[in-house]
Amino acid sequence: MAGIALAGALAGSVQAEKAPSAPAWPDTALARTEALALLQTLNADLLSHDSATLTLERWCGAHGMASPAKVTAERVRGPAHALPDDLRAQLGIGADEPVAYRRVALRCGGRTLSEAENWYVPARLTAAMNRMLQTTDVPFGKVVQPLHFRRRTLSAELLWSPLPDGWERAGALPADRPGSLAMPHRLLQHRALLVDGDGHPISALIETYTDQVLAFDPPRPPPAP
Repeated sequence: MAGIALAGALAGSVQAEKAPSAPAWPDTALARTEALALLQTLNADLLSHDSATLTLERWCGAHGMASPAKVTAERVRGPAHALPDDLRAQLGIGADEPVAYRRVALRCGGRTLSEAENWYVPARLTAAMNRMLQTTDVPFGKVVQPLHFRRRTLSAELLWSPLPDGWERAGALPADRPGSLAMPHRLLQHRALLVDGDGHPISALIETYTDQVLAFDPPRPPPAP
């Protein structure tokens, strides 16, 4: 619950910047099914790759959201949030071990796709990496690439489903409705560790993926025969 509260605070600070208008999805059974399939596809892609930044770049490019599809990490300024106790334990550090904090909005094509909080252990990075993280907006994953890091997911939670629980047993999908499909700002959340090539944890992450990951034209139904 602490992770959700922290991510919620971050969401509020980033939402203040208005995103470009997004194509409206119809509130139909087909569109809801397509939205769920896309969210699960993105979730699986994130779970099977070590860099969320590079995964989002591929996603942005595949769905025509920007050309070129380049993800930037824009720092969100403000007070540091305390490292949750469970994540400190996962990092394998004592109560007095210094931890640096960075929160960013991962953006592509003017849209905030992900809001991420990152607690990292400076002693496990090089001086050059620490300097770059403190003075630039380069995404964390790109900065620490020389460490040959791997991602270890702790949890992945779908925060919104366009179809109700048990829809596959209901006998029929929800009826089509007039108007557009309403999506909440926060769709998906991951908690993860990044470990270096020797298996030492270097960073703990809480990443919240927003409705902007679906800010493209919905798939069009095939023309009637």
